[in-house]
Amino acid sequence: MMLLGLAVVVCIALLAAGLVLFTLYIAHRVEGALPPRGRFLDVGDTRLHYLDEGQGPAIVMIHGLGGQMAHFTYALLDQLKQDFRVVLFDRPGSGYSQRPRGASAQLRAQGEVIAKGIEALKLDKPLLVGHSMGGAVVLAIALDHPELVRGAALIAPLTHPVADPPAAFEALAIKSDARRRLISWTLATPMSILRQHQLLAAVFDPDPAPPDFGVRAGGLLGLRPRAFRAASLDMVSANKDLWDMVTRYPGLTIPVGILFGRDDRILDPHAHGWAMKDAAPAVEMEMTDGGHMLPIIAPERCAAFIRQVEARIAERKPNIIRPGAA
Repeated sequence: MMLLGLAVVVCIALLAAGLVLFTLYIAHRVEGALPPRGRFLDVGDTRLHYLDEGQGPAIVMIHGLGGQMAHFTYALLDQLKQDFRVVLFDRPGSGYSQRPRGASAQLRAQGEVIAKGIEALKLDKPLLVGHSMGGAVVLAIALDHPELVRGAALIAPLTHPVADPPAAFEALAIKSDARRRLISWTLATPMSILRQHQLLAAVFDPDPAPPDFGVRAGGLLGLRPRAFRAASLDMVSANKDLWDMVTRYPGLTIPVGILFGRDDRILDPHAHGWAMKDAAPAVEMEMTDGGHMLPIIAPERCAAFIRQVEARIAERKPNIIRPGAA
């Protein structure tokens, strides 16, 4: 029995070692194929990866959960950089941005880092664009540092606390950091590879996921253990600030526009779009065809929305589309 127990322990250890080596191999291959596209900026003890292209009024774009700046470089950046200076940030811990061990992943903490990045780059009151969880980070900046920005354009944003994560993100709901690290180095990468088509279908539903998402939109970067850890910590930390932020929405002092897909399966347009409009009547809400990944599947529509928000900032004319409107 002792020999049998020892054999089981050895087998488990060998399996774990094999999974770690496989994860290291995949991470090395992914980073070799998709190296950093931008430059790096040290903000306190956080190293931010950012891309700065175009000329004109500044726009800062912040990606969503489990993503990175390539969600915007896929197509949306090219729609805007002819008329705007567009700065894309990898959120702390995401993409190639670093997050120091033990640093908070809460929305306001991430917003503070991005706000310091805006100041360091000497951006003159940029328009903030946020997708999904990036929208919540934008709102944190708008609430805490309204003097730094001229407005916010939110695409399928997270705006209110979520009781249960969408099915596509259930695997990220890990509260123990030790367990999170263990899974990130053993099971996360092979399981993500095995379930990649199912996961992409769930995130993009009802729209088809583009076949080049892994490379052109940087999806393969999510196979790295650090990406899994960051996304998990981001998700379990989000609600901590949202409860307080909701009470502060009526005091928003900058123009805010929201664009939601009618068929979003990840964040409910009524719970996160129209509820935001109800909480802060100055918010302007628009609906369009499509699901959650609008920056990738509808870049022209997103660019038009961003330009509309920019125009409304200048004109201060409301243009609200009610539910059911085209």
